[in-house]
Amino acid sequence: MNLLPAHRPASILPDLTDWWNAFTPGLAPMLSSHMLRVEESADEGHYVVRAEIPGVDPAKDVEVSVHGGLLTIKAERSESRAEGGHSEFSYGSFERTVSLPEGAQDEGIEATYAKGILTVSVPVSEPKQKVTKVQVKSGE
Repeated sequence: MNLLPAHRPASILPDLTDWWNAFTPGLAPMLSSHMLRVEESADEGHYVVRAEIPGVDPAKDVEVSVHGGLLTIKAERSESRAEGGHSEFSYGSFERTVSLPEGAQDEGIEATYAKGILTVSVPVSEPKQKVTKVQVKSGE
């Protein structure tokens, strides 16, 4: 069994993902193209998470959920190409969970998808500083 990627006549160098998958077949699903890249920022009372998910239909392939202070993004991609008698396909499931900051609200969360980028905006209010006084009893 040959683990090296097939040479593509139109390309001088094979795709780096193909090289990675060829030399690490057991790790490829965990570490290769199935990683979901995200960036996080705070912007005027909102916690914003942007995820790079090109080639998906956001209406049916993307799920965003919030539970227990965690924001989870799940996506599934299935793509195929055919040209000149050569065809390729790629597919996979992606998932990423990030911790929401203190004061994040479950209500009013918005998610938009444009040009391969999913943007999730979570409203954040100032955390309420609750002080609880504890009565000290005599131990006599």
